[in-house]
Order: sequence, then structure tokens, then C-alpha cells
Amino acid sequence: MDTDTVRSPAADDSAGRRREQRGWYFYDWACSVYSTSVLTVFLGPYLTSVAEAAADAEGFVHPLGVPVRAGSFFAYAVSLSVVVAVLVMPLVGAAADRTGRKKPLLAAAAYTGAAATAGMFFLDGDRYLLGGLLLVAANAAQSVAMMLYNSYLPQIAPPEERDAVSSRGWAFGYAAGALVLVANLVLYTGHESFGVSESMAVRICLASAGLWWGAFALIPLRRLRDRRTPAREAALPGFRQLAATVRDMRRHPLTLAFLLAYLVYNDGIQTVISQASVYGSKELGLGQSTLIVAVLLVQVLAVAGALLLGRLARRYGAKRTILGSLVAWTLTLAAGYFLPAGAPAWFFVLAAGIGLVLGGSQALSRSLFSQLVPPGKEAEYFSAYEISDRGLSWLGPLLFGLTYQLTGSYRDAIVSLVGFFVLGFVLLARVPVRRAIADAGNPAPQRI
Repeated sequence: MDTDTVRSPAADDSAGRRREQRGWYFYDWACSVYSTSVLTVFLGPYLTSVAEAAADAEGFVHPLGVPVRAGSFFAYAVSLSVVVAVLVMPLVGAAADRTGRKKPLLAAAAYTGAAATAGMFFLDGDRYLLGGLLLVAANAAQSVAMMLYNSYLPQIAPPEERDAVSSRGWAFGYAAGALVLVANLVLYTGHESFGVSESMAVRICLASAGLWWGAFALIPLRRLRDRRTPAREAALPGFRQLAATVRDMRRHPLTLAFLLAYLVYNDGIQTVISQASVYGSKELGLGQSTLIVAVLLVQVLAVAGALLLGRLARRYGAKRTILGSLVAWTLTLAAGYFLPAGAPAWFFVLAAGIGLVLGGSQALSRSLFSQLVPPGKEAEYFSAYEISDRGLSWLGPLLFGLTYQLTGSYRDAIVSLVGFFVLGFVLLARVPVRRAIADAGNPAPQRI
């Protein structure tokens, strides 16, 4: 027998792990176009215009008989989707951990979101209620699917690989977002040459994100595998399950301390993402085309940033690299305060700075948290992580809005967000990560 052709069990295990990891990357590739093209660029303005078309003479629509200003409908729909996600994620997370069958749940969430997004093609005329329902379904499903997707990370990558694997996943997502956004912008800006109306072009862009999501989700669903887990008690309803998860986290106070630090600095990150275009248009007087190019620049550079910070984490450890990224966030915001109005080039420099630290700080936060999760509770703990990521990022926008209301300056509003990064730095620096990993019952990588 030719022993050179015999693969060892360890080699087979490594090959299987690599195959799963490559499949895992493709879920970020599949779903990130929803965040980029749908939520960030097209849906907000378009759904608002649809609501305005359905509004009465005073500018109100009346979903379920409740008077709502048309310009606020999109924001309220996003908020409702967060409430739905907060109710559903702990239940799904506990069920995934109890049964070990994450893949069917991931498939259900992914295809619910993809179908709702594809259904936005029919959002025309005054169908604002349809748009609101589809947005709630898609956004909540995206949150649930991302929670399940993230919870695979501890199972498909040993501790020493997680920073790199997480960073590659983010890079795949930003690359897909940039690629599809380029195609969308070609269609949108040249819609007349393609023989379609502006409204039809937007609807095609929205629907194409759902089709992309559904098509590429097949790859991770084929390659990821479920793991059997010991039988556990039944999941509790809604907030009771979330409360039970938080009570369990109290047995791991260092994990909770990291989650608190993440909650603070991620609130700053999410606020910068959501308010940068407002700052660019209202304070700097930049046009829509400039802002869209800036979004595309962020997407492209976030790919490089995620991979670069992943490399730095292998050399210096994830915690030190995240702390360094928070310093970079602080300096970027401080520089943003001094940007001259009507100067797109300097706004592009700011967008480049955001892009370079955006993907890496998020990717490494995910991989570091995965080290702090007790084995067998990945989905349950990542439901709390996802709620921190999506459901609790309200304080930053509130501070931004209050600062503008009190000062009348978007410059003061943008620089007020520095506090989130400074406080997040202090809280993270105080977490003894190596001890936290040991307390969670996990082996520590050589560099953390």
C-alpha cells in the first residue's frame, strides 16, 4: 500500500475545517449586500417617498389608524424590526444550542430575509405598508441569521485561527457589498439608457440584493454542519430567555465586562456609520453622488482594513489591536471636526480612515467574544452579542441629535461621539482577557 496517499485523521479534520470556514465566509458574502445596498443606500429614501405619496394633506400616513409623519415611517419600521429581533433572537439561540441544529434555523432566517428583500420589487405607488412589513421581516431575519452565523465561529476555528477567520468573513462581506453597489449605481445613474424609470431601477436594486442573498446562502448551507449537543432545558419565552442568558453571564463576569465595553464603543461605531452622510450633506454641503462614492470607498477599504487588522492581531493579539483601532477611531472623528465645507476630497480621506478601521474592529470584536463564550452556549451568548450590536445602539444617535439641538452644529455633534471610543477603550483595557477565556472554560491562544 502506498502510504504517501493515505491521509491522517488530523489532515482530514483540518481539510474539513477549512472547507467549513470557506463556506462560512460566503454567508457574509451573501447577506452583506442587504446592509449596503438596501439599508444604507436605497431603501430609506425610496420608502420615505412611497410613504409621502400615500400621506394625507398634512403629511401623515395612518398605519393601523395611528398617525405617523411620512418622513418618520422608515425610522419607526427599523425600530420595530429591532424589537422583533430582540424577542426572537434569544428563543432561536437557545433552541439552536439545545438541539445542535443551527443550519435549519439559519436557512429559515436567511431565506425569510432574502424573500422579504426580493419582495421589495413590488414596492411601488403608495404601498408604504407593504414596504414597512417587508423591512421589518428582512431586518429582523438578518439579525437572527447573523446571530446563528456568528455562533458557528467557535466551532469551525480553533482559538489561534479565529481572528484571521473572522477578519476574512468581514472582508468577504465588504467585498460583496462594494461589488453589488457598483452594479446598482451603474443601473441607477444610467436608468434612462437601460430603458427603465428611476423608481423601477431602485426596485430592481432592492430585489437584486434579495436574490443575491438567497443564491449565495446555498454555499454555507451546503458546507456548514451541525454538532450534537447535550440535551438542555426548553427555551423560555422572549425576554425571559434573554434574562436567563444574562443571569448565566453573571456567572462569567469578565465575559459580561467585555460585552459592556463592546456595547459602548460599538454604539459609537454604529452612530458614525448612520450619521456620517448627514454630516456630509448638512454640514459640509456635499451632494448625493459624493456621499454614495464615499460609501463605496468605505466598503472597498474595509476589505483591506479587516485583513490588515487580522494580521496585526496575529502579531500583537486581538485585544491590543482593537484598542489601537479605538485610538484610530478617536483621531478620525477629531479630524472630521475640522473638515472644510464643500471639499469632497477631504471627506473621502475621512471615509478612507473609517473604512480602514471599520471592518477590523468589528471582526476582531467578534472573534475575541467567541473566546469568552462557554462551550455549548454559542448561539445563546451570540444572541446577546447581536442584541448589543443592533438593538442597543440608540444612545449614540440620541447624543448626536441632542448635541445638534443644543449647539446647532453638526461639527459639535460628530465630535461628541469621541466619548464612546474613549470610554470603550478604558473599559476594554481593564478586561483581563486571558483570565476571562479560562473562566469561560476555553483554551487561550498564544496571543490575545
